[in-house]
Amino acid sequence: MRLVGPSSAPTKVSERGYGRPRRRCVPGSACSPPDKRRVPVGDFDDPASMASALKGVDRLLLNSGGALPLAGQQPMVRQQTGVVDAARTVGVTWVVKVSAWQPGPDAKPSVRAHWEIEQHLQASGLRWSSLRPTGYMQNFFTGEGGFTHSGSLAGPYGVGRVAYIDAYDVAACAAALLTGPLGGGDAYALTGPEALTHEEIAAKLAIPFHDLTPKKASEDLRAQGLPGWFVDDLLWLYADMAAGSMSEVTTAVRDLTGRPPRTFDEFLANG
Repeated sequence: MRLVGPSSAPTKVSERGYGRPRRRCVPGSACSPPDKRRVPVGDFDDPASMASALKGVDRLLLNSGGALPLAGQQPMVRQQTGVVDAARTVGVTWVVKVSAWQPGPDAKPSVRAHWEIEQHLQASGLRWSSLRPTGYMQNFFTGEGGFTHSGSLAGPYGVGRVAYIDAYDVAACAAALLTGPLGGGDAYALTGPEALTHEEIAAKLAIPFHDLTPKKASEDLRAQGLPGWFVDDLLWLYADMAAGSMSEVTTAVRDLTGRPPRTFDEFLANG
């Protein structure tokens, strides 16, 4: 089995506690075999290197970073479809892709990009499944991009509820699929066990909550140097979230892993 993606929390956790040999490729880095012998290099931007790195692999976890403020097609589409093509060439039999919540042709930034990649997977002839999480609880703390980096939780969130999920649970679902019977074409909508407003989340984090108007949010985002079209796309995502598009709570984590997903309080307690 090989895990392909950045050094993200889902990829790291999925390497724990499972008996199959694994390797991990990250963009621009090496794929290390378990026995530490020859180290094949797999670079998302070098399809030939990915084909070489994937030789002998039967199951693949496909994951990469999110949307970038770049015009045109998102880089992840080219990168991940290239990995899919390489996987098909060398005989990979089973791909589990970490996708996004409700990907579709009319969605914005990374959400549409994930839909494009899923369409490519569907046409590839490979057996595959897709994990579609809402938003990660870890996003509140991920460095400069963390939702709470400024010391408060601010955005045009409204009263919309979001069933955020712990990346640990996404990883557990991926591991269950990769180590279980082969499937094909199934998409799993992954959520946490509760849908919270951002005001409720801020209270759990013991920080101030500021519900910004779209105009104020737009001004703040543009002040960070983001291009106008990208800001508009982000505001579309905020509006969709505020309207409750991520409020659904599913049983997919329990169905795949046999246990309930972590609550936000459990996430905070376990780190």
